[in-house]
Amino acid sequence: MISLYENGVVLVNGKEIISEESGVKYNKEDLKKGTIAYKILADHNVSNNMENLSLKFDCLASHDITYVGIIQTARASGLEKFPIPYVLTNCHNTLCAVGGTINEDDHMFGLSAAKKYGGIYVPPHQGVIHQYMRETMAGCGKMILGSDSHTRYGALGTMAIGEGGGELVKQILSKTYDIKYPGIVGIYLKGAPKKGIGPQDIALTIIKAVFKSGYVKNKVMEFVGEGISNLDVEFRNGIDVMTTETTCLTSIWKTDDKVKEYLEEHGRVEEYKELSPEDVAYYDGMVVVDLDKIESMIALPFHPSNVYSIKELQENLEEILTKVEAEALEQGMKIDLKSKIKDGSLFAEQGVIAGCAGGTYDNIVDAADILKDKSVGVDFTLSVYPSSQPTYIELNKNGTIAKVMESGAVVRSAFCGPCFGAGDTPANGQLSLRHTTRNFPSREGSKPGEGQISMVALMDARSIAATAINGGRLTAATELNIEFTKPKYEFNDKVYKNKVYDGFEEPKSSDLIYGPNIIDWPKMPALTKDMLLKVCAVINDPVTTTDELIPSGETSSYRSNPMRLAEFTLSRRVPDYTKKAKEIHKAEILRENGENPFIGDLEKVLNKIQGIDKGAKPLEIGIGSTIYANKPGDGSAREQAASCQKVLGGWANIAKEYATKRYRSNLINWGMIPFIVKQDINFENDDYIYIKDIKSAIENKDDSIKGYVISTKNEDIKEIELRLEALTDTERKILVDGCLINYYK
Repeated sequence: MISLYENGVVLVNGKEIISEESGVKYNKEDLKKGTIAYKILADHNVSNNMENLSLKFDCLASHDITYVGIIQTARASGLEKFPIPYVLTNCHNTLCAVGGTINEDDHMFGLSAAKKYGGIYVPPHQGVIHQYMRETMAGCGKMILGSDSHTRYGALGTMAIGEGGGELVKQILSKTYDIKYPGIVGIYLKGAPKKGIGPQDIALTIIKAVFKSGYVKNKVMEFVGEGISNLDVEFRNGIDVMTTETTCLTSIWKTDDKVKEYLEEHGRVEEYKELSPEDVAYYDGMVVVDLDKIESMIALPFHPSNVYSIKELQENLEEILTKVEAEALEQGMKIDLKSKIKDGSLFAEQGVIAGCAGGTYDNIVDAADILKDKSVGVDFTLSVYPSSQPTYIELNKNGTIAKVMESGAVVRSAFCGPCFGAGDTPANGQLSLRHTTRNFPSREGSKPGEGQISMVALMDARSIAATAINGGRLTAATELNIEFTKPKYEFNDKVYKNKVYDGFEEPKSSDLIYGPNIIDWPKMPALTKDMLLKVCAVINDPVTTTDELIPSGETSSYRSNPMRLAEFTLSRRVPDYTKKAKEIHKAEILRENGENPFIGDLEKVLNKIQGIDKGAKPLEIGIGSTIYANKPGDGSAREQAASCQKVLGGWANIAKEYATKRYRSNLINWGMIPFIVKQDINFENDDYIYIKDIKSAIENKDDSIKGYVISTKNEDIKEIELRLEALTDTERKILVDGCLINYYK
């Protein structure tokens, strides 16, 4: 089904794979230039150095959870006009159902910003961010940067990257996106999917194969192989958007006439060009996917990599569900999946087909063929969200919507809510099957800390529909004998012409419209000579998601108010973190006001510091909080996972490694040092870590620095090594200045 090469390979004529172990001699460095990715990166690099890239993008995209903070940051840094097209969609806080006026206030701010600075504003319900970008902005050879982690348009020939808001601010200010040249891993598709197999099945199979090993972490996934021609473009889009869950940097696909037809249908045929690797191209790895061997798949709670074939699950229900329950308990969550077994089968109570992954035209028409003349019943609920109004219009026109609704399913407008916990939250204890992007804890909207928990398993739309007509009994679409009608799609952009505001060419002189919840970023101090960190959270889970660092769901309504949102930091994982962070932050406020911060319990800490460093001066020691996690930052690109720690007085994170490049970048852009520890940690909650001469270490480009762990439980002082790995010159300056805003000021 899937095989991985241990080392690099050469791809010859797009078909023959030659491994490094074969003994064939070739010049690796020259052949690296033969990939599609190399050409696009070279076209967008302004550094004249392909080892250290400085990229400028063609277009930017944000949604209503992220764009207020980005524009506020850019405005504080000197924003005058958006230099490239910047699309502001409204697909996350769309319902305006929580928090009074504050969500619609954000939308009004977005429209006023589009008018003032020359942006493109897509009103609520018109399109989820990534479908709108596919339909109107993606093109062959382009690069797009988005403030949502699922910014992926590789199947349309666009290298798209999801990042935290700070990286978009740099582009808005005509700066660059700076990274080392990434590894390029080929994803070789061969064969054709069986009837009933959808894009989620293939995506989950790939995620299962590469996630835990980090095979494609921070690399580019380049899709090649003859199997691509057997996939429609929306099918490719459905696979592509899920590459985010592998922790890759971005993706790109070989293009063909089907892509040309897609762009022509969307009135943009001039955006097409053939993209293909050279006759001989070197890849740093290769994943071979036999499409014809892919089965109907399911990702069980609580991660998209927790993948089994539905057949395997059905044959080993008790064993697998016991394992999943035990894994959940290790994360502090008690779930009961085995109670879902009835008469030897697993039953769910809910299904959702939605968003950039599930709500595409192809997925919904196939699901509708399964649902036609059937009933979803009383005990199972099904919701379907077309990904854009043009998609909805066409589905309505050709009768697909009627098929879906007559089955008892509910059809809603374009909305990302079910993907991040703001729509279709199940009842306590229920299992929801979703063709969305993630199934992290609370992603469906439950609050385990308040005694309520439900669970999400990811599946393809076709298998969800098959399960729905069987009363919620887990059913693979491949078990059915369905004739899929495949009605042709006709794109109609009249609704966009009538509703979308495009001010890029001619921005208007306009005032920004603020609501009472839209608050400026607080002032943030520059890095001090020395640093004292209080450990306010130690998380020993293998991976910590951004959802755990700052919860999704209804908290998103407060993302325009930095201090109010910060109250939710780590609330579902370490409930007392916020209290501890705020308490130690009081000492830093004293220091910033020129008062002695080492009072009360901190007086004893200062005595120990001066035993280590006799020259230590209280007003030169920045005091703040830190967290430790083995591998933090998997999942969303949301910068608030870092900024919320910062506004509470956070100065650093300490980790064995960072799950994604984007989370590490978020820390840096908010002036938080991303320390690495190689040894086993020898500190715990409430310990202090003193770091002498941290500012000079960063300025002098040191690779590591000593830290001194001061225990609050005994007199011990232990030395540890904190590594400062791979910081660019700009990143070092941002850290010294205290954050990106200070740096640009």
